[in-house]
Amino acid sequence: MGGFHSEAAAGVSVTTDDPNWWDGAVGYEVYVRSFADSDGDGVGDLEGIRRRLPHLAWLGVDIVWLTPFYPSPMADFGYDVSDYEAVHPLFGDMADFDRLVSDAHDLGLRVVIDIVPNHTSNRHPWFVDARSSPGAARRDWYIWRDPGPDGGPPNNWWSVFGGPAWTLDPGTGQYYLHLFLPEQPDLNWANPEVREAFVGILRFWLERGVDGFRIDVAHALAKDPGLRDLPQHCRADESMHRTEAWMCFDHIHDIDQPEVHEIYREWADLAAGYEAVLVGEVYLLRPSQVVPYVKPRGHLDLAFAFAPMHMAYDPSAYRRLFGRFTELADRGIAWVQCSHDEPRSVTRFGGGDLGRRRALALSVLMMGLPGVPWLYQGEELALEDGKVPVDRIVDPVGRIHPEDSRDGCRTPMPWEEGPGMGFTTGEPWLPMDDRDGGDTVAVQKRDPGSWLNRYRRLISVRHEIDRFARPDSIEWIESPTQVVAYRRGPVLVMANMADEPVAVTSPPGKWQVRYSTGRGLPGGSIPPTLGGAEALIAVRD
Repeated sequence: MGGFHSEAAAGVSVTTDDPNWWDGAVGYEVYVRSFADSDGDGVGDLEGIRRRLPHLAWLGVDIVWLTPFYPSPMADFGYDVSDYEAVHPLFGDMADFDRLVSDAHDLGLRVVIDIVPNHTSNRHPWFVDARSSPGAARRDWYIWRDPGPDGGPPNNWWSVFGGPAWTLDPGTGQYYLHLFLPEQPDLNWANPEVREAFVGILRFWLERGVDGFRIDVAHALAKDPGLRDLPQHCRADESMHRTEAWMCFDHIHDIDQPEVHEIYREWADLAAGYEAVLVGEVYLLRPSQVVPYVKPRGHLDLAFAFAPMHMAYDPSAYRRLFGRFTELADRGIAWVQCSHDEPRSVTRFGGGDLGRRRALALSVLMMGLPGVPWLYQGEELALEDGKVPVDRIVDPVGRIHPEDSRDGCRTPMPWEEGPGMGFTTGEPWLPMDDRDGGDTVAVQKRDPGSWLNRYRRLISVRHEIDRFARPDSIEWIESPTQVVAYRRGPVLVMANMADEPVAVTSPPGKWQVRYSTGRGLPGGSIPPTLGGAEALIAVRD
């Protein structure tokens, strides 16, 4: 990170001597509801986060991303915003937010907040006005159409959460578009008034000292002007799994439209004046789709690479994916293997010690790449998904398809042993009965060999090597099929993705191991054999 200072008062922007301060940083996602509860109501809040910021500074991350904390009816737990310039009372107030940002800056942490521009809540005053009459002042702030010839939806577009992406408004006789829940109507970004409103919203938070934005559904704001039908190759049905139904269509008109880049051109100009970062949730899986969103081809500073969350644990697949991303992009990729929307990687990779070793090995591969790796809260503890009984599911997706519930990856953070596990003094909003002391920050912090301390050492080595691992070009090392290995300047990263030991050969030269998942403290030369799911980082003397 470039050196920076902050002032406690709101309205004073952070200054820095490096406009690209995020280059080489490590990010950390805080799911606000589940991080830390300060008032005992069982729901995480801003004051709880503020009190736990020293953990993140100790861990060594640089950027803290906060999921939505705005007023919301909570149909999708905050991703249905009813006021973009306020704090939901459940999470605190604006004074709490200001103290959080000030303390974060004092600890050397940057704060990135979620902005949700594709849709609002159906209870947002904009939409309340829009649906009041066809001639309402903000009618054109949303996407309305007359029914189709058969009286049904205007086209065949499908919701990400299942079912048609259109809901009939009986009061006005027209349908409105929603790519997600009916309670989340899509904004009409072809309307310049919408664009102007969001520039004002971004400026509001930048003036309060935030260091950037994570842009929700960044690839979907612009829609095909003609709202043309999507090519369809199978019959979508609401009883189908949502992903299966979504894949019945070729999404060439509803997402990833060229007009979206004009929006981010304007945002980038604004962000540059505050030296703020723009991070896109570009939920497209092919590198060729994601890279056009980031500089120098696009206008965002970073875009998440979500493909690793949807892949089998396969060395050849990871080698191809990382190779393609690094071939196409400079340093604009945000690497993730966990988030609040998908099962935790430890669970996906088999659970238990095997799943933990596999997840850490993949983290090593990501930490050596150019770009910005991110951890999702609890990933540093090697947590598995929490167990949420069917009758306790609250996720709107999980209520339709329990097997697809996102609640398991959203259960609260275990901080210490005892009732509420340091998260709350009350009843947590999601159960955490399956957690034990070994899952907690307090217990793992005391154990030098814990997963927490392994991740902390990895982050430290990441910062060390990123300072001299230039140029960014990646040289893929010929290795056994089970092994993924690459060089980045004088740095070698190597991971055995098999569950059994594999013999490896070091590249020419004298190498010193700086980090190993299986050999304890660094030091010495590269071993002739890597254990199952073992990874290392070495530097050339």
